[in-house]
Amino acid sequence: MVDVVGHLGMALLWLAPVWYFVDHRQTAALVVAAGFWFGMLPDVDLPLSAWVAGIHHHGVLHTVLVVTILATVIGPLVGVVFRRIGDRTGWFSARAREKALQIGFLTVWIPGVAHLFADMLSAPDVSTRIEPLWPLVKGPIVMMDVLWYQSWWATWGLLVLGISVNALAWYWTDGRAESGESVGTAD
Repeated sequence: MVDVVGHLGMALLWLAPVWYFVDHRQTAALVVAAGFWFGMLPDVDLPLSAWVAGIHHHGVLHTVLVVTILATVIGPLVGVVFRRIGDRTGWFSARAREKALQIGFLTVWIPGVAHLFADMLSAPDVSTRIEPLWPLVKGPIVMMDVLWYQSWWATWGLLVLGISVNALAWYWTDGRAESGESVGTAD
């Protein structure tokens, strides 16, 4: 389990491909800026554990199933917000507005799954192992234990890497747009 900063960095890394798949720089920037906060979504179990019996850290909320359910509920709301922002500002392209609900789902789901992956890289040393594929697979799947729990270099390294990759993508898409090359589009 990397610290909050590491989870946000991992979310940024997993969201970086959006720069290739959308047809508008501001749309990609909006998805990344809004989405990376959902990199903390599975850790909603921390405050819930104080109020709901049976909820514990790295429990059911740290599964692909629950992340998918939460993205199915929250994602369309994010999509509606994106669509409204696009209607008022032009930051969300017309093509993306047509698929706003799906983009909203992915904006929540991708960082949520990135969180699970970050925990798989670091949770086994001192924390409860997660069971990300529950209920299909009971027990932890391959745990890599690559990152030391709350390692300063891992947490801040992930954030710096995530910001750098997205900054490079911002720059790259700007250069392609100015040179007349086509940028990938969301279908």
